[in-house]
Amino acid sequence: MQMQTSLIRRLAPSLAARFRRNENLISSFSSLSSSSVVHHATSSSSSSADVEPVHITENCVRRMKELDSNESPAGGKMLRLSVETGGCSGFQYAFNLDNKVNSDDRVFEKEGIKLVVDNISYDFVKGATVDYVEELIRSAFIVTENPSAVGGCSCKSSFMVKQ
Repeated sequence: MQMQTSLIRRLAPSLAARFRRNENLISSFSSLSSSSVVHHATSSSSSSADVEPVHITENCVRRMKELDSNESPAGGKMLRLSVETGGCSGFQYAFNLDNKVNSDDRVFEKEGIKLVVDNISYDFVKGATVDYVEELIRSAFIVTENPSAVGGCSCKSSFMVKQ
């Protein structure tokens, strides 16, 4: 028990600093995002020169079409990518299926499949590539390339942001 307490005391300052750093990054991105113009764009659109697309691979499109075919005819699910604090590297990717677009979302489309990214998360993933992988231990949507990330964990669900 004393060894655990000692370990917690040694790690506490480091963890507290990491939480403050994440909080500062998110608040700075929030203030940038709240003052910028919201764009709804597709990956094939060239009308918005300041919008860098989030790319969607063929595997991602194929899997979304499979999932959509299992839904009711009015299904029309979209893949939502968001960035949250946490994970072993500071930030983590979160994928969900959604059926609505919010006012602060950016929409990227390929072959009728839509990827939705909220405005704050977009700052962390612009120019990134979303893929679907099937491995022995898991099948998942992942971000394979992210120009905003400098490192991350080996499972590709967590990353650090360039400063």
